[in-house]
Amino acid sequence: MAKQKNAFPPVNREEMRARGIDQLDFVFVSGDAYIDHPSFGAAIITRVLESRGYSVGVIAQPDWHSVEPFRALGKPKLAYLISSGNIDSMVNHYSVSGSRRSTDVYTEEGAAGKRPDRATIVYANRCKQAYSGVPLIIGGIEASLRRFAHYDYWDDRVRHSILYDACADILIYGMGERAIVKVADALQSGKPVAQITDIPGTCVRVSDAESAKGAVLLPSYTEVVKDKRKYAEAFAMQTREQDAVRGKHLIQPHEKGFVLCNPPAMPLSTKELDEVYALPYTRKPHPMYRGHIPAIDEVSFSVTSARGCFGNCNFCALTFHQGRVVTGRSHASILVEAEKMTWDPDFKGYIHDVGGPTANFRHPACAKQLKSGVCADRQCIGFTACKQLDTSEEDYVSLLRKMRELPRVKKVFVRSGVRYDYAMLDRDDTFLHELIEHHVSGQLKVAPEHVSDRVLKYMNKPPHAVYERFVQKYEAINKSLGMRQYLVPYLISSHPGSNIQDAIELALYLKEKNYRPEQVQDFYPTPGTASTCMYYTGLDPVTMQPVYVAKTREEKAMQRVLMQCHIRRNWPLVRKALRSADREDLIGSGRNCLVPPDYLSPDEQRANPARRTQPHGGNASRGGGKKSGGKGGYPPRRGRG
Repeated sequence: MAKQKNAFPPVNREEMRARGIDQLDFVFVSGDAYIDHPSFGAAIITRVLESRGYSVGVIAQPDWHSVEPFRALGKPKLAYLISSGNIDSMVNHYSVSGSRRSTDVYTEEGAAGKRPDRATIVYANRCKQAYSGVPLIIGGIEASLRRFAHYDYWDDRVRHSILYDACADILIYGMGERAIVKVADALQSGKPVAQITDIPGTCVRVSDAESAKGAVLLPSYTEVVKDKRKYAEAFAMQTREQDAVRGKHLIQPHEKGFVLCNPPAMPLSTKELDEVYALPYTRKPHPMYRGHIPAIDEVSFSVTSARGCFGNCNFCALTFHQGRVVTGRSHASILVEAEKMTWDPDFKGYIHDVGGPTANFRHPACAKQLKSGVCADRQCIGFTACKQLDTSEEDYVSLLRKMRELPRVKKVFVRSGVRYDYAMLDRDDTFLHELIEHHVSGQLKVAPEHVSDRVLKYMNKPPHAVYERFVQKYEAINKSLGMRQYLVPYLISSHPGSNIQDAIELALYLKEKNYRPEQVQDFYPTPGTASTCMYYTGLDPVTMQPVYVAKTREEKAMQRVLMQCHIRRNWPLVRKALRSADREDLIGSGRNCLVPPDYLSPDEQRANPARRTQPHGGNASRGGGKKSGGKGGYPPRRGRG
């Protein structure tokens, strides 16, 4: 079969004919606009299958209101592949408050509404209607995190495994290159999809538990719906077995059968990862789009240097998806990709990022992980760090130096998250010196998340004192280099474990540092995280001890506005929060006050003579602190981007 070099995978019958394809092996249905770039899962899976000789077409953002768009490329020979896109469709559509988002960066011109809610389920059911009997294989972040019975924040209830709601045959979770090739080869050999039940990195529906002898039996769907403790126990068991080396098969009874989850697929080796990123991506949106797709902006001139994350923050689902084992690409592979970038007509000399889930994680946390697997009941880094943790950043420093030396490159930025606690564990400060001198554009975004050690422990983040030491070192290095660059801290309100007193502690810290965030992040419960388990059950799944959870809209709003005491419209709710915590000492004109007293108009004062107060005109009316400057490495009046 003749193929055009670097041609886009076909999106219509005309492109199929141009490539000499009468019937596609696979049709990939995606909730994103089609961008043939390795930052997008649809592109990677499509190119990997093509490299193995399979033909794949893409139906991007089909109109789900009828079945016809799902027939656009004809009946696939082997299977439909279905993904909601690079982001969960519900997170894509709704803020944590439930309001509908007005834009979608993964769509042409950022238009909202081009994919349905629960896109994986909707697409799968339409594909089944389009051509009955064609195997349905679902994957991507939305499916991966919903592979078991899971709490759904938007419905405020426990839902079945998405395998049942989508009526899919196979669910591929995690990074799917290994699993999709094995599934494709099995289907190509003529093996019925119902018999493809043992591939690592997949989940399937089975009719009885006998098909999974030796599997760990999870509490059933019925049990986790009725008993929150059972839900927490099930989550703990799932995360404990999330390892490709020592992980066991898991089976969870559902009302109509059982979900069998095979152990995770082995992470790709450095050589295999290099091969994936060397595939002939065009790195562009498909030419069928006339408008701009915002999601391409940040990745066009960025390089993925590694996969996996051993940080394991409790509010992040990445570990449940990619796993804790970090694999880095080779320097040669990264430099080849970066050099190709520099010949792009739109390249201005700036590489936007060289990183991954965590920029300064480039290798496994310790030597034993690839041989023995990650520890079942111990963390690599978090509130405390394992003594066996390999803290060397030498390889990353070497890579960045090589990137800086590339012809036509003016500046190489690091915009992926940098784990400041990991950098502080490295006895050699070379990475921090070179990061600050060469790879920061005036401000560095880091994620302390909170200041209360009790809350930080529930987040699996380091104690606040570690962040304070990092701030001091960051300032000192800047000073030694004759530079003045700022830190922009990411902070989360109303995380499980955080009460109003904790939120007030955070507000006082922000006032002391003269930092006034323009945007703040309220904790968003999404499937697959320990924090979401705490939110739903009120239990820590590690200790099974009770955890305080702010659940009412009002309390969540109170914790959020306390991070923005400088905004006048927030003052009434800030006062209410302070009074509810018996902290009226923080309402007034004093230096330590968070908000001025209630202001009444002249008419209101005449009606309420006991509350005749005037608007406060000191620093508190501007949110506290000085007009400019800033302490602790913070920018004056800068917000979280």
